[in-house]
Amino acid sequence: MRLIWLGLALLGGCGAVQGSSVRPDYETEDATKTVRLAVVTASTTPAAPLWSRIARRYANHHRDFIAKEEHVAQTPLERCTDGIEGVLWLKPVARLEGEGAQLSTHAQLLRCRDGQEVWRAQGGGSWPSADPTIFELRRQYVEELGASVEPWVAPVFHLLRAVLDTLPKPRLDEDGIMEKIELGE
Repeated sequence: MRLIWLGLALLGGCGAVQGSSVRPDYETEDATKTVRLAVVTASTTPAAPLWSRIARRYANHHRDFIAKEEHVAQTPLERCTDGIEGVLWLKPVARLEGEGAQLSTHAQLLRCRDGQEVWRAQGGGSWPSADPTIFELRRQYVEELGASVEPWVAPVFHLLRAVLDTLPKPRLDEDGIMEKIELGE
């Protein structure tokens, strides 16, 4: 009996995501209308460009959005320019700690047409910087963004993967599918 309780505690109490929600009218209001995104990370965060790049790629590859741009800024909705329907806004808090990092983030998907929140999630945790399961990914981001991002890659990737997996998936029409293919990321 103790093993059952221990197993239930481990399954329910250790996740990186503390909560998430999607607008109840997502399917009718946003699934086909809030597809083309800019990703913006608050500029007060260490390695902020890394957060935006990982989130943009993850939203493209795993959530079917067309995340076209990545930015570091304090005000997300100013990125609502021609061709951008929504902003994936990340407000992380991060610090290096020992051999890894302690991270948390509040994330939102805001639609450009009226600034309304479509989705939100928050998560956090600690992860080691040296993670052999994402060695190539770490190498790629260090090559693209510089050596200063190296201790952040694994922790940021693991937190964003957990948080962004709660994003809803949009429905792309034929033009959207072709645009996504042309985007190539």
